[in-house]
Amino acid sequence: MNYIASPADTLDLAVDRGRPMVCVQGLGFVGSAMAIAIANARGPDGQPLYTVVGVDLPNEAGRHRVSSIARGAMPFPGGDPALDAALVRAHEAGNLTATDNPEVFAIADVVLVDINLDIDWSAPQPEVRFGPLERAMDDLGSRLPPGALVIVETTVPPGTCERVIGPRLAAALEARGLPADAIHLAHSYERVMPGAQYYESIVNYWRVYSGRTPEAADACERFLSTVLNVRDYPLTRLASTTASETAKVLENSYRAVTIAFMEEWGRFAEAVGIDMFEIVGAIRKRPTHANMRQPGFGVGGYCLTKDPLFGAVAARTLFGREDLGFPFSSEAVRTNAAMPLVALDTLRRRFGGSLRDKRVLLLGVSYREDVGDTRYSPAQTFVEAAEREEAKVVAHDPLVAYWAELARPVCRELPDPTGFDAVVFTQASPPYRRLDLAAWLKDARPEVIDANNVLTDDQRRQLRDLGCGFTSIGRG
Repeated sequence: MNYIASPADTLDLAVDRGRPMVCVQGLGFVGSAMAIAIANARGPDGQPLYTVVGVDLPNEAGRHRVSSIARGAMPFPGGDPALDAALVRAHEAGNLTATDNPEVFAIADVVLVDINLDIDWSAPQPEVRFGPLERAMDDLGSRLPPGALVIVETTVPPGTCERVIGPRLAAALEARGLPADAIHLAHSYERVMPGAQYYESIVNYWRVYSGRTPEAADACERFLSTVLNVRDYPLTRLASTTASETAKVLENSYRAVTIAFMEEWGRFAEAVGIDMFEIVGAIRKRPTHANMRQPGFGVGGYCLTKDPLFGAVAARTLFGREDLGFPFSSEAVRTNAAMPLVALDTLRRRFGGSLRDKRVLLLGVSYREDVGDTRYSPAQTFVEAAEREEAKVVAHDPLVAYWAELARPVCRELPDPTGFDAVVFTQASPPYRRLDLAAWLKDARPEVIDANNVLTDDQRRQLRDLGCGFTSIGRG
């Protein structure tokens, strides 16, 4: 094999230069999975097409991700055997590793950008702080060889590639004496669905893309066509990177708005004694309404909690259009953020108006089943509000051992229900849906809240037969 260290001899990493080099900048939930998918791309001879290097920051979190990928382990707990198997294949093939040294970009042919872009909630209006993204672009622009391709997968406010990333790369290139267009810039947003279909949602799913120039778009298309199943899931090219960025933000805004829309109907169902899940199931038979949302515990994760605000941020900060409002998107974010309080209000009513000294067992802290991701989890809103009312909350999750946002451990073994006043189910993890409630509860009779359509018909029947107080959000 043809191994090379680094042009500056500062890179303590042996990589095979007999294949094109792909770097994935940012090894979070998306970047880690994307690096694995690229490392599994194969040519007609069955051999790997690329040498893949994941790159993260030289801090505690980044080094954990780097060391995990380098030794063939996922940095995050999850529930997708296909992704785990793909990581094993890449590790055995020897074409996937990771580093926290940005010098690796000097030998990269392609870079996929998968770094976080956060909302600053402390500002008078929600703002995006572009500093981390700009510094990441400085790392690329100061090192990438001419002709390299940069594909931005990060969800960004529309106009970011054209007005932030492109100029930042150009400035770094010009400082090196290179033309401003020496690097190709494209945007192709991910549609990763963490959980049981994690890997499939990357390699067997439709992709949208665009380039800042036709040449960049062509290069992006060629690359994606070697990694994704474009025969069954053809690529869609849009006219500009701003259009591609808008498509991603609009997709997530649409989903957030339709989730928020169901909240008022959930309260109606509870008030008049009907089952909204039964009703939604009937409506979904109509093809045009097959993806209708339903009441639940809340919206969490890194996307739907912030992305609907990116339209307003873009209009105001990138295009100078203070006159453009996004009232539906903004109200959806507010409505969804308050959803966990519905379960808390229900619990308070069941206890006669006070939660003081009540012991509550919260089953599920990740924002959804089959993934250990507690970022913006609705469970955090619930716990913080309950504890302000002096309730005592104990949390369990099948995939989370430590809740970083609340700096506390999480039970990995299902606790004995004895001594709890209430049990709240928040996500449809398989261990919860398989739980024999009668055998687990024994003589305990806590109030039970199904906050997210977690329990099966048989489990609900068990609770009624046991005489437990039972409430289901979205059912009257």
